Amino acid sequence: MNDEISDLRLFCKIVDAGNLSEAARQCDSSPATMSRRLSAMEKRLSVRLFQRSSRRLSLTDEGILYYERAQNILAQLDAAEAEITAKTVKPSGLLRISAPMQIGRTLITPIIAKFSALYPDIDIRFTLSDDQPDVNDANIDVSIRIGLPDAPDIVVRQLITSRRAVCATPEYLAKNGAPQTPEDLLAHHCICLMRKNRKFDRWVFQENGKKRHIQVKGQLATSSGEVLHALIRAGRGIGLKAMWDIADDIQTGALVECLGDYACDDIALYATFEKHPFLPPRIRHFLDVLSSELQHTSAM
Repeated sequence: MNDEISDLRLFCKIVDAGNLSEAARQCDSSPATMSRRLSAMEKRLSVRLFQRSSRRLSLTDEGILYYERAQNILAQLDAAEAEITAKTVKPSGLLRISAPMQIGRTLITPIIAKFSALYPDIDIRFTLSDDQPDVNDANIDVSIRIGLPDAPDIVVRQLITSRRAVCATPEYLAKNGAPQTPEDLLAHHCICLMRKNRKFDRWVFQENGKKRHIQVKGQLATSSGEVLHALIRAGRGIGLKAMWDIADDIQTGALVECLGDYACDDIALYATFEKHPFLPPRIRHFLDVLSSELQHTSAM
C-alpha cells in the first residue's frame, strides 16, 4: 500500500512538473530513476499513462482519469493525516489576524488575550485597520470584517449580527430635539461614515415592512468607526452605529437611541479566510474560540 501511495505522489509530481527532468529536480532524484519508476507503474497498471516525446510528456486519456482520481485520493489522505495529527499535536505557528479599529479594540482584543493564554505556542500578529483587507491580498490568515468580501474564493463564517441604531448624547437631544420620524433627521447634524471616499449619507429605515432611504446632511464625515463614535459622544451630532459599538453607552445613558421603532438595517460581522484542503489547527482553534466568545456578547 505504501508503494502505491508513493507511486500516486510520484505520478502527480511528474504531471505538475510537466517533464521528467523537472520532476526529478524537485524530488532530488534523476530523470532515469523517475523514468524507471514510471515504467514500473504503467506495467503494474497494464496501461500507458503518458505519451512520450523527446521534449515533453502528455497524458493519455487513461492518464487524465488516473490523475483526477489520484489528486482526490491524496487530498483526502492528507486531510485525514492532518486531522489526526491536529488532535495530538498542540497548535503552533504564526497566526495573522486583522479587524476594524473599534471592533478590534473593544470586541476582539479580549478574545485574543484569552486565546493567547489557551495556546501559548501560537505567535499572534493582530492588525487593526478600517480598510478591511481581504486575506488573499494582505497576507492575513483571518480577516474579521463587516460585510462580505469581493473575492469569490474566500471562505466566510458569519460571527454575529446586530442592528444599526441612530444615537446621540442626551445634551445634543435636549438642545436640538429628538427626531420622531426619519424625515426629522433632515433638520439635524448627521455624522456620516466614509469608505474609499464614498460618504454613506443614505440611511435605511423600515416602516410597515417597507424600506425607506433618507438622504441625511451634516458637516462631519470620517473613515474611522472609532472617530465617528467619539464625535457622537462629543455631542457634535447624530450618528448611525452598530449596537455592538454603543451598547455600553446606551446602558449607562451616555448615548440615547433614537427612532428605534423604525428598525434600521442589520449589520453582520464575518471571519474570512482562504480555502484550505485542511484548515491549519491554529486557524481552526481561533475561529472556534472567536465564535464561541462572540455568541456570549450582550452587544446585539
